[in-house]
Amino acid sequence: MRICELREKEVINICNCECLGFVVDVEIDECTGCVRAIIIPRCGKLWGFMGKNNDLVIPWKQVVKIGPDIILVELPETKPSK
Repeated sequence: MRICELREKEVINICNCECLGFVVDVEIDECTGCVRAIIIPRCGKLWGFMGKNNDLVIPWKQVVKIGPDIILVELPETKPSK
């Protein structure tokens, strides 16, 4: 799978069924080349502009499943959206 394909998938938290948004970036370990985390913009940001830098960084170990249309993650501490 390519990183650009991840951007087309909606991220859902399985703990509360909350839609978190879409992947805008990934964090990669420079030494191993492995994906460390996926990054989702939070409310108030528009393509990285007009908002605080409060991106949601989801560690790769919390990604449960990547399906054809969605990415399921397990984030028990995520607060509900306003």
